Amino acid sequence: MRKAAARLLVAGTGSGCGKTTVVCAILQALVNRGEDVMSFKCGPDYIDPMFHSEIIGAGSGNIDLYFAGEALARSLFLKHARDLNVIEGVMGCYDGLSMESAQASAWHVAGALDAPVLLVVNAQGMALSAAAVVKGFMTLREPCRIEGVLLNRVSPMTYPRLRDVIEAECGVKVYGCLPAMPEIALESRHLGLVTAQEVAGLREKLGRLAEQAEKSVDLDGLVALMRGRGPLSADEARAEKIGDVTVAVARDRAFCFYYRDNLELLEELGAKLAYFSPLGDAALPPCDGLYLGGGYPELWAEALSRNESMRASVRAAVADGLPTVAECGGFMYLTEGVAGYPMAGVLPGRCENRGRLVRFGYAALEAEEDSLLFAAGDSIRGHEFHYWDADAPGDALRAVKPSGRGWRCAHVSDTLYAGFPHLYFPSAPEAARRFVRKCLERKNSR
Repeated sequence: MRKAAARLLVAGTGSGCGKTTVVCAILQALVNRGEDVMSFKCGPDYIDPMFHSEIIGAGSGNIDLYFAGEALARSLFLKHARDLNVIEGVMGCYDGLSMESAQASAWHVAGALDAPVLLVVNAQGMALSAAAVVKGFMTLREPCRIEGVLLNRVSPMTYPRLRDVIEAECGVKVYGCLPAMPEIALESRHLGLVTAQEVAGLREKLGRLAEQAEKSVDLDGLVALMRGRGPLSADEARAEKIGDVTVAVARDRAFCFYYRDNLELLEELGAKLAYFSPLGDAALPPCDGLYLGGGYPELWAEALSRNESMRASVRAAVADGLPTVAECGGFMYLTEGVAGYPMAGVLPGRCENRGRLVRFGYAALEAEEDSLLFAAGDSIRGHEFHYWDADAPGDALRAVKPSGRGWRCAHVSDTLYAGFPHLYFPSAPEAARRFVRKCLERKNSR
């Protein structure tokens, strides 16, 4: 597989510098111009891709080198790439798997995809110091891959002089600026930004960002920078169809955290995805399997609890052996209660807010016994990020961080995976195949 796939990676000096705002401004402006655009997000983030999707009207993808490795990441990137492709970095440009390592960082992704980097700098309150920041980023690693700078929260009056000093001191082109725009600020909560569906007046805010980008960002220059790379090649990842099955997938305001690659792999294996709402629907749709993803069930606990018919439907189906994958928020829904409100009650224990990050970061899950997704000895990549914890989070699997530290997690059986870790199926496609095979077995037995 080989595509031109013009591309740009937008990295930042750190979290909070304005990467998502800049990416949204660029994407919306390019879409308004009629360009054929695709977007991606470095790392395991679910929320930023929702903002990207709101702009381009199609699913945004994740590029994660811990989950996928360079070869698979290139393949998945090219699978979805369009004419122009904008990739949003994670944290700061060099921030990777550890304090000392740039592995799986935005810089690493730029190298794997041979993409030029646009560095976003929050230069509010800076003068010559902004050049020092840029020069530091450009000299930390070789090659630095930074081929442009965009200044955020800079007044139009200050910008020309700041641009000139950075270009003179650092030898890199500055592609414009965005001024401080508090009226279009995107709200945050403990897991990051609130979801796109929750932002009041999002379309208007995106429109304002695009208008500003047309005024103060060199969009033509950025498109030329994107087109300056040669074609990218990768082996095509293929999944052989197992059989026709239906997997019910929870999707509403409470359950919205899914990797596009997970869902597409299930579809390639033969699964028809039947979306339903644990908040609003009375019962599960007819299905051969169930996928309860993550999200914010704690914010909707009262409404989820009030839907007694859905809770009973899920409880009966899982107890009857419906093959079920439940990650993080989906796992919480299967417990006895969340924030004092009764849930499905399939699993023992209740979930409460601990007021701090409980377990955070990447981990490889290792299986010691056969179960729905795993044979003994299998491993899959995933991550945890949650402030809530359960009385009984499970101990069937061992989760091991890149540092080597580990813990026990998850409930498993021949028909169940339920735990806080979010799983990335392409890192271990056999897990997805086992799930679909079990769904087919269920279908054929009825």
